[in-house]
Amino acid sequence: MKLQLIGVNHKTAPVEVRERLAIPDSRLPEACRRLAEHPGIDEGMILSTCNRVEVLAHMKNGAGDLRSFLRDYFRVDPDEFEPHLYEYHEQEAVRHVFRVAASLDSMVVGEPQILGQVKEAYATARAVGAVRTQLDQLLTRAFSVAKRVRNETAVGSSAVSVASVAVELAKKIFGNLNGKHVYLVGAGKMSELAARHLLAQGCTSIFVSNRSYDRAVLFAEKFNGQAIHFDELYETCDRADIVITSTGSPRAIFRREHGEMFLSRRKNRPMFFIDVAVPRDVDPEMNKLDGIFVYDIDDLQQAVASHVAGRRKEAELAEGIINSEVERFHARVQTRDVVPTIVSLQDHLETIRQAEIDRARGRLGPLTPDQELAIEALTRGIVKKIMHTPISTLKTAARDREAITVIDLVRRLFNLREKENEQEKDKKAAASKSGGDPGVPG
Repeated sequence: MKLQLIGVNHKTAPVEVRERLAIPDSRLPEACRRLAEHPGIDEGMILSTCNRVEVLAHMKNGAGDLRSFLRDYFRVDPDEFEPHLYEYHEQEAVRHVFRVAASLDSMVVGEPQILGQVKEAYATARAVGAVRTQLDQLLTRAFSVAKRVRNETAVGSSAVSVASVAVELAKKIFGNLNGKHVYLVGAGKMSELAARHLLAQGCTSIFVSNRSYDRAVLFAEKFNGQAIHFDELYETCDRADIVITSTGSPRAIFRREHGEMFLSRRKNRPMFFIDVAVPRDVDPEMNKLDGIFVYDIDDLQQAVASHVAGRRKEAELAEGIINSEVERFHARVQTRDVVPTIVSLQDHLETIRQAEIDRARGRLGPLTPDQELAIEALTRGIVKKIMHTPISTLKTAARDREAITVIDLVRRLFNLREKENEQEKDKKAAASKSGGDPGVPG
């Protein structure tokens, strides 16, 4: 399995870098299609969240280049992002995927949202045909590993999320949230989580604005809130003490002039913005206004430090599970890779053996039954001895990191790739002929 993963996350890149690579949900299917069609790539998947953008691919003969995909898709020079990029291959790529799905690589270790985000990314890529066999096996196993981590450790106990941490910040600023008015901009999952936490902490009213007004209405009904048309956002936002914004806008929707307008209407009563969007919804310039407090996704890092420290022991147990699962997955993949090569080698040598027997019959003439048995035994014995070393080497290599190299070497030595390509062409030709012959059932 020739895997490669490249990406940026909250540990390696600030939000101003991540937002330049973020892909909104509406563009993700097309991005996955283009990834799978990129030269040298057989299958691919893209995970884009507020904390990470990662590109995972299974390569054709190891020839793909994910940096060139970043350059072509985003129309940027990868050198600009090189200091922030991380890259994994083969087992390390498997380990990273398992850790991400199990929430061990999250800003808040153990938070439950990331697994759902990985599943959605997988479903999107699978729906457009970008994920098929190899990545399907990897992601399916990743989901099982994440479940095992959650069941066998307490890493997800008292689970927190970016939304809950944001609400905790609001409590620190206002003292308590009783009677506070909240404005949710964007009716996504993050906003819904924030709304539940805010109501539980005593907020009395929630306003909801979304580009789709119907979606805002449905969302507001869940919490007995009030839906507001998106084009009325700036006229109504000053009603709120707390604004939590999480839209898919490619540029900031709240700028300094908006903050000045809100403060004027509120007679300088403070206003708290929690911006969990990537790209950011709030221009950093707003934070320079007295009475406006802005926290973006990276600012939440400090607030979650205590949660991470408290889960360190459970995270260590989870890492042990990840390590064992990576080894298990590697062994399974290598065994699956080895078996087809052994079968191809056996078929190849059997074909040669039969051809040589037929040639011998042509020279020797009619053979007695005893002679036929003698030739059969002789040729089978020779083939068995020829096959012994390469098959033993392949079986041993299946347990080692060198399996791919050994498999490739055996295929080259015995010219198995060309033979398989010829067989595939013959099958396609036969299928085409059958399909074109009305006398043959389809």
